[in-house]
Amino acid sequence: MTPSKVTARVSAVTCALVAVLAAPAWWLGGPTAALGVLAGGALAVVNFRWLVARAITSSAGVAGGAWLVGAGLRLTAFTAASAGLLAFEWAHPVALLAGLSVLPCAVIVEGLRAAGAER
Repeated sequence: MTPSKVTARVSAVTCALVAVLAAPAWWLGGPTAALGVLAGGALAVVNFRWLVARAITSSAGVAGGAWLVGAGLRLTAFTAASAGLLAFEWAHPVALLAGLSVLPCAVIVEGLRAAGAER
């Protein structure tokens, strides 16, 4: 499976699971919990896709300094978005963390699925 297919599948699975988790979050914690789950999932997907794009570019011969600057920009944007959501109390911190946690689970499941398909 190509990196672009894995990226697309992980993104789609993460978006679907986050959308499913937003409804119980709304019921349990109200709109800030639902927004926290949705925002966490969106931040995770954007961060993941940006990381994949930089990794593919890096394999094409980008210097280490450019990788470092790109990683710094990516993490600064991620931190600023998360801090803004929490500072303005638009998202519940636990819900934001729950939304962020969906993507690593999707990466593991898709990785295991791809490894099983290669057998």
